[in-house]
Formats: sequence, C-alpha cells, structure tokens
Amino acid sequence: MGSENVHDLDSLPIPTYEEAISLRPASSQSHLGAEVSSDDAERQGLLAGDGEQPGSRAPAPRASDDSERDSYESLRHEISQMDVEEPMMDPGPGSAARMRDNLSKRLTFLTDTLSSINLPFQVRIPSLETIRSFIAQSSSPVLMVLVRLFALLLIFLLVYFVASEMSLGRGNMRPTYNPESVMSFVENHIRGDRIREHLEKLTAYDHLAGTKGDYALAEHVHGLFTAAKLDRVELNQYSVYLNYPRSGGRRVFIDSPDLVWEAQLEEDFILDSQDPSKSQTFVFHGHSRAGNVAGPLIYANYGSREDFRRLKDSGVDVAGSLVLVRYYGTQTDRALKVKAAEMAGAVGCLIYSDPNEDGFVKGEPWPKGRWMPSDGVQRGSVSLMSWVVGDVLTPGWASTEDAPRLAKDNNPGLVNIPSMPLAWRDAKRLLQVLEGHGQRVADDWVGGVPEVAEWWTGDKTSPVVHLINEQDEEEKQPIWNVLGSISGNEQREKTVIVGNHRDAWCLGAADPGSGTAIMLEVVAVFGELVRLGWRPRRSIQFASWDGEEYNLIGSTEWVEDNIEGVRRNGVAYINLDTAVTGDSLRAAASPLFQRALMDVLDRTVDPVKNQSLRALWEDSHSTLEGLGAGSDYVAFQDIAGTSSIDLGFTGPARGFPYHSCYDNFEWMKAFGDPNFEYHTILAKVLALLILKVADSAVLPFDFEMYAWSVHNYVARLQHDATEAEAELDLAPLREAADDFSRDARAFQRWEGEWNDISAGGSLEDNVLAIRRLSHNSRMSNFETHLLDLEEDGGIPGREQFKHVLFGPQAWSGYDEAYFPAVRDAMHAGNWTLAQQQVDKAADILQKASRKLLN
Repeated sequence: MGSENVHDLDSLPIPTYEEAISLRPASSQSHLGAEVSSDDAERQGLLAGDGEQPGSRAPAPRASDDSERDSYESLRHEISQMDVEEPMMDPGPGSAARMRDNLSKRLTFLTDTLSSINLPFQVRIPSLETIRSFIAQSSSPVLMVLVRLFALLLIFLLVYFVASEMSLGRGNMRPTYNPESVMSFVENHIRGDRIREHLEKLTAYDHLAGTKGDYALAEHVHGLFTAAKLDRVELNQYSVYLNYPRSGGRRVFIDSPDLVWEAQLEEDFILDSQDPSKSQTFVFHGHSRAGNVAGPLIYANYGSREDFRRLKDSGVDVAGSLVLVRYYGTQTDRALKVKAAEMAGAVGCLIYSDPNEDGFVKGEPWPKGRWMPSDGVQRGSVSLMSWVVGDVLTPGWASTEDAPRLAKDNNPGLVNIPSMPLAWRDAKRLLQVLEGHGQRVADDWVGGVPEVAEWWTGDKTSPVVHLINEQDEEEKQPIWNVLGSISGNEQREKTVIVGNHRDAWCLGAADPGSGTAIMLEVVAVFGELVRLGWRPRRSIQFASWDGEEYNLIGSTEWVEDNIEGVRRNGVAYINLDTAVTGDSLRAAASPLFQRALMDVLDRTVDPVKNQSLRALWEDSHSTLEGLGAGSDYVAFQDIAGTSSIDLGFTGPARGFPYHSCYDNFEWMKAFGDPNFEYHTILAKVLALLILKVADSAVLPFDFEMYAWSVHNYVARLQHDATEAEAELDLAPLREAADDFSRDARAFQRWEGEWNDISAGGSLEDNVLAIRRLSHNSRMSNFETHLLDLEEDGGIPGREQFKHVLFGPQAWSGYDEAYFPAVRDAMHAGNWTLAQQQVDKAADILQKASRKLLN
C-alpha cells in the first residue's frame, strides 16, 4: 500500500524498494526438509498421545523423511499449496462454504471411523438387492422396528454433527495436538542466528515514524508475515500529527558582546559500516513546539515541579528564562519536565544527558563500554502521553483521513514551549557560564559533567541563550501498522494479540529492534506449526506498530478504530519493546498473568547461569511490575480492558544509549547481547506464553492472585490517604475486595473440577465444552468489566483512560497508578471527588466480580 505523503528527511538513508525487499532473508525456514513428506515426522510428534485433551483423536501415522529443504523457493511452493482459512475477525462471504466443507469433513470422519473398526471375526455384508429382497419377503414387525431405529440413529448422528459444528464453531476436524509436544516444538525451533540476522537488517538504516525508511521496513515485515503464511496480512494506515526537524532549523547559542558560543547539537557520525553518503536522524524532540525564543539561562536540576518550587522558594524567578534540566531523576518523563518548565513561566527548555545518570560515571562509555558517550543525545517525544495517548489531534477516536481533529494550539496533549535535547558535551559550556549567577546549588543538584568548577542556578543576570526550533508539522502524516493473524479453530473470534513497535528515533537496535527481531522469529516458527496442520484454540494476531515513539500512536489508533471488537473479543495483549539490553528478566503485567508466566519461566533455562528463569526470578525477589504509560500496552489495558503483559531482559539501570544513534547493531553485538542468547531465550518465553494463553483448553488466568493484588492496592491507597491526613472512607473498596476474593476462589474451583475430568481421560461432551467456553469468556471479559464506560466516564480530566484499577500516573507517565482516578483527586486535594471515585471503583469492582459467577 503506497502513499504519496511519505515524509522524506533530506538526509534520510533509504534503500530502494527493491533493496528493501532484498532485505528479506532468503528463507526464514531454511532448516526444514525438501519434500512435503518431510513434515510428517514432526507432525506425528505434535499429535496428541498420552497427554491428549479429552475427546481428541490422533490420525494414523505417516511415513517420514528427514531430508533437508533446498531453498526458500521450494518452501514457498510447498506452502502455497496449503488451504488457508479466512481470518476470524472478518469471516466474509466464504464462511457458509467453509461450514459446508467442515460438515463434509465431519461426515467423512464419521464414515472413515466406522469403516476402520476391526472386529475379531469376519462379517459378510450382503448386497443391497439381497437386503431389499429379505425385507420384502419378511413380515416381521420386529424387523421393521429395527430398520426404523437404524434410520433414526443415522438422522441423530447427522443432527449431532451439524449442531456441534454450529454451536461450538470448532472449524475443521483437525487433529488435536499434544500441548507438550507443541511447546517442545517451538522451543527446539527458535534460532538465535535468525534473530541476529533480523536485527542486522532492521537496523540497516534509520526509520523514524512516517518516513520512507519506516515504510520500507513496514513492507519488509509485511513480506516476512506473508512468507510465514499467516492467514491474513495487512498494512493498516492512519493519518496522524507528526513533526520533523529541518536541516539548519535548530540552533542553541549565546550571542553577547563578551561571549559567543553555539551547541553542536548533532551526534558524531557513527554509521561506519554504512555508505558514507548516508546520514542519521537529526537531534530533536517529537511533538515539540516550534519557536524562536531567548532568555536568561537557569538550571533546574531534573525539572520536576518540586525542583521549580525550590527555585521559587529560594528567590530565583524562572519567568521568561530558558531552562536547562537533566534527564531522569525525580521527574522521569521528559514531556513533564517541559510542562513543569512551562507552568513555571519559562520560554523554552533544554534537556541534557548527564554522565551521572547514563554516562562515564556509571562505566566505560561507547566504544569501550555500554554507556552513553559525551556526544550521545537522548531524543524522544514531549507529548503528554499520561494525559492524552495516541494522535493528540484525535483523542478517543481513530485518525482516519476524514476524522475530525482538534487544534494544535492549547491542545491537552501538547506542550506550549519549544524544547531541545542536548549531549553533555554541549551542556558543559552552559553550566560553566552560570557560575556566579543566582545561587550555588545543593549537593543533590550537582551532576557529573566534568570541568564545571561550581554549579549555580542562574538568575535574571545569567547569559541570554537562544533556542531556535523550526520544523515541518504534518497533521495527516501516514503511518503504517503491519498485522498478521492465525485463525483459531475453537473460538475464532477470541484473539490473543502480540505486538511490538517498529519505528525508532534512529537505528533502534535495542529499542525497538530487539523486540521486533524476536517477534519475527516467533512468527516464522508459528508459521511452521500452521503448515504442519496445527491451529490454536483462539486466534493469534501479530502486530508491528508504527508511531509508538511519538505517543503510542499506531497501537492506540488501531484500538480506537476497533474498540468494540477488542473489548468483546480481546483475550490478552503481549508486548515487547526494548526487549533485550542485558540478562535480567523483568515483566510488568496485569496480575492475571502470574501463574502462566511462572509456568513458562519454570521450563526455560538461563543459557549462561544454567538455572531456570523462575529460580532466578524468585532468588532475586522479582515481582510483576505495574503497567504505566511506557509502551503499546496502554490502549489495550487502560482503554480496552484487555489483560496485558510487557516482557524484556534488562541490564544496568539506564545502561544503554537510549534513543541515541549509538543504539545500533554494533552496540548490541558488543555489549547488549553479544551471542544473542537472551534474544533466543526471550523468544522461547514469548512463544510459550502465547501457547499458554491461545491454546490452553482453560485460560491460565490467576484470579486468586488478582484478588490478593487488589487487597494490596487498597492497603497502599489507605497508607497514602492516612499520610495525607485525608478524610477518605475506603470501606466500600475493602468490602468490594473481600467480595472479589470470595468470588475468585469459587470461580477458580470450577477449573479444578474440569482438570479432574480431563485427567481421568473422559470425553468432553457438548454440555461440558459449552461450560468451559463460557468460563473462558468470563475470564477474558473480566478486565473489560473493570472499565468506567458510563457517559463521560474514565479518569476525570484524562477520560481516555477507563480502567478503575490501573492507569499511568498523571505526573509520572512511565509509572503506574493503582486506582488512578482516586489518586488524581487526592493529589489535587479534592477530597469530595476522591470519595466519589472510591465509591465508583468499589461499585464497578463488585459488579465485575459478580459477573464471574453469573
């Protein structure tokens, strides 16, 4: 799907589309055998044996051939012969034909089964003429009754097969595969060398959202999804507000009679392995305000609201100044640093990377170590993603071409002063010229920039610094999500969504390339499973999101565009992003994932430490973190109510060149994961978790853990209310949490009963199957029932976010908040509103809890 409005940065190193297509590996499955029959041995290994599900039936074994497949072309030819179903979300006009085909296969299965019965004695079946003659000559009423009973039996069998097809929707009578064998298959077929190849290709050129490089990668991913023979692959376009830096349009300088200086801004050219004619993404802030401003320089530490209060209390007037702040610290969200500066009266904001946080103070910088070098710059967006998520011009509805749009001016999702990121190499001179102006700072305001003799705040007498930020602003810039699905064969409409964003501020090896490379490998392996005849019980949708770096745009627009379907049929969302920067596993999730994740970690082994990931998790006292507003899970968890999880292996805190062009393939192979061992193990964790959620007969969601977590959230809220000396009555929430604990125990007991039936080898009849599917649906709908969907519902002032338990903190966007509407009101000192939100959350929780049992 082309576009005439693909944004073209003057210096963007873009391959031709022929070159982009050639980035596709010669074969994502080149290790497979050469003949169709070579799949049979693997297929038979997957078919249900001792561990089969109730009612399963394995077909007769076939001959196998272990010969190797010669090339990608032979594999393509083989896969092209497959009969692929239509996707579950849009059955289309062919669904009736498929049902007829399914019924035909069921009847064929019945006749084959009857004909395959081997009796211990020989039976001579008389001809039809003999039978007719016998009936005509016989006047026995007993015989006539038997004939009629036999006819009724045939009619009953026919009705049974039609009813089971229509009521359970189990699709084609495919063989049931042994779940353990399927999990072993994916573990054994994940290959680190292919992940490495994927990452090298993904980082060959920069791919900022909406640019030609981004589009080329979208087509590359689309090609790999298609090569894996996913059932439906599509390029999904939205038109959104993006900004792009102009060459020569960005300057930070001092021009006074006694001092002339200008920042270099750009990182050193680092693409040594690339064509020297190619450049790299300019330094800028996404969604920053354009402008030409100047003011006396003031240093404001980390740029938190508390830092600006300290300046005011000490007599430093920020109004009309240009503020210099450092990344991280007491305000982790760069957009909220700029917003706090704006609220304090500043005309512009500069944010630099301090070596105390991510540079040489922590360890050796690039090229000798993993840390940010002196010229390294952290790009990033300054849209207010904890206030408005997605396209800031269409909050709450999809950014289609003809959608209504808000104005950029006074937009609740945008800041109103220009900003620019800096390397500490440039910030050093600015810090030096502040000496003697304002006040000496406290020790906790002193950074790690060398050759700054004394750290001062600055004041109205500071040197005047100019900031020029000229940019192109596109209100309807195309971006492209790539989606590919595998249709389920039991509850096709129920969907497990697996996503990772594709766009990057520069080359993006760790963020987001590591996650994309892992997802592409998992897609290839699941494609092999499908080719062997396997289907999950529930559908799986893989998504390569665009525009995440600006404001989680691609995923949010897709959710808003499909909101009713996602709320009704979304089972789970599994997210990758900055997937690998080290060797320590982290996970942030809805508590429902606790049991499934632990089961997966129990069977995966750290390749270096030679212990199970679960043992390492427990030894380090790790726990599931909460979900803030840091990645594409936000729209799923907080807007659609789809239970979400985010996974990755991390290194030291801030221990990689975040949003810098130094986050490249060379950095990854030198310091991030040199042997791609943790990419490989995370791919296994991801694949196994997908199988757990998409293919378990009963969803592996842990409601007792969820209930325990809710009690914990209420206790934390009570602690904070007590500290604030608030007159807040949390009794309704405690009562709702108690009711939920009781209901969760009762609800989860049914799973134990079903497991007993399954372990006993009993067949699952239609009544039991319907109960099981209902049980699963109530589980997958639970968090949707925790949404505040009444008119004007949601967090007051941040109504996009609907979940009453989870949401991003208003003034710390990357961090989570439990009972976010209550906390917002508490922080504002509005205790009447806080009590109203307590009562509303308790009511919604109680209703959702009751729906588990009713």
